[in-house]
Order: sequence, then structure tokens, then C-alpha cells
Amino acid sequence: MTRAEILTEARGWLGTPYRHQASVRGAGADCLGFLRGVWRGCVGDEPEAVPAYTPDWAELTGEDTLLAAARRHLVEIPVGAVREGDILLFRMAAGVPAKHCALVSACQAGRACRILHAYWGRGVTETRLVPWWSRRITAAFSFPGLEV
Repeated sequence: MTRAEILTEARGWLGTPYRHQASVRGAGADCLGFLRGVWRGCVGDEPEAVPAYTPDWAELTGEDTLLAAARRHLVEIPVGAVREGDILLFRMAAGVPAKHCALVSACQAGRACRILHAYWGRGVTETRLVPWWSRRITAAFSFPGLEV
């Protein structure tokens, strides 16, 4: 799989409406569902079942479930080394679990400048990585088996 193939797959999800826990291109996806769909399209079967979760799961449990799962199935890279097709995880506030994820769609010199992600009220969209999002990046990953 190449970075171009990842971006082609991901852009096929643009316009998919936001639906909590969903992962169906064109019908609905949340941020995790969007990345799960890109995984299925580029890597294959999902590596583990995703348990049901509420919109406030991170606040209720306090556990870094999303970060732990990313570390089990993706390849962690330095945030400053991201390229198109890599994945970013975000903490919505200091000291809380990572709760949002996005795919880097454009970058310059290892610095992401555009992301593809799904969020409430917008669905799957491509946006600039504005400072508000940049300040919340907590980790970066590549898909396993990605060609260099």
C-alpha cells in the first residue's frame, strides 16, 4: 500500500455524514469509524472488534483506550516526521485521554498542514490543521506495511 492509495481511499469518504460509532462510507462515520474504513480499504480486515462506546467515553473512563489501540496496531512515529497518509491523535484538553483522530492529507517538511477527519456537525471533511488542532496533537502513526 502507498500513501497515494491511502489518500485516495480516505478522500472517497468525503461527505460521509457524522454518525457516532458508524463506519460505513457514504452512510455515516465518526472519527474512529472513518479511520477503520480506511484501514479496511487499504490494509484488510480490522485487527480487533471495537466495543460500544458513548460520546463521553474518555471522560467517563479516564483510560487512554484510543492511544493504546493505536500503539497495538499502527506504527508510532515522531510527530515531526508525519507525511501524507499518516494518522494523528489528539487530546481535547491537557491531561485527558486522546479522543480524536485524523489522517494527514498534506504536509510540508514533516509538518502536517491539512487533515481528513470526521467530526460532529460536519461529517468527513478535509480541513486545514489550524493552531487549535495542532496544539492538541498527542501522537502520530503510520499504517503497517506502508511502502516508503
